[in-house]
Amino acid sequence: MGYVDIHIIYIFCRYTLTKFKTLSKSLMYVLLMLLAVGCRNKQQRNIEFMPDMYESPAYKTYEVAPLSPPEHTVKRGELPYSYPNTIEGYEQAKVQLHNPLATDTLQQTQNLTDGKALYGIYCALCHGEKGDGKGILVQREKFFGVPNYKNRDFTEGSIYHVIYYGRNAMPAFATQLSEKERWQVTMYVEQLRDKR
Repeated sequence: MGYVDIHIIYIFCRYTLTKFKTLSKSLMYVLLMLLAVGCRNKQQRNIEFMPDMYESPAYKTYEVAPLSPPEHTVKRGELPYSYPNTIEGYEQAKVQLHNPLATDTLQQTQNLTDGKALYGIYCALCHGEKGDGKGILVQREKFFGVPNYKNRDFTEGSIYHVIYYGRNAMPAFATQLSEKERWQVTMYVEQLRDKR
């Protein structure tokens, strides 16, 4: 074997090894891709490194939420409501409880506007837009016996008390409405009664 023969064998081996290395790298990449795709399971959740609170704990519809405040706690900035949920408490609130919101014209107009909006959200479904006791739920016969505001013997204190604790079939709205919002709804209900 001469130099030329050895050189040809060397070039052939080098060419074959280069092709083999390229082929082996390609084959390795293909195997890694197949392995990655083969490990994917659409039935299981993927690993999430930074969830950023996208998924909050879900509560069942009628489950007791663990976030209710402890008994006898008062929200910051509010005074405790001292009238009990009894007939005597209702009668006391009816006589003694008065609206603490400002009565100047500009603020009263704003309070009535806000009260009307809140009434539309929370009260009109049963009591009706005009306070006639013919809300959409009453018309669809979901509830019966919703009172009409006309000729009703109630005061701002008794309205507030009923909003706070609820009465008969009406639920309490103390957790949905702040103290100011409850008084705004009370002002609007009084205005509805006076219009009738």
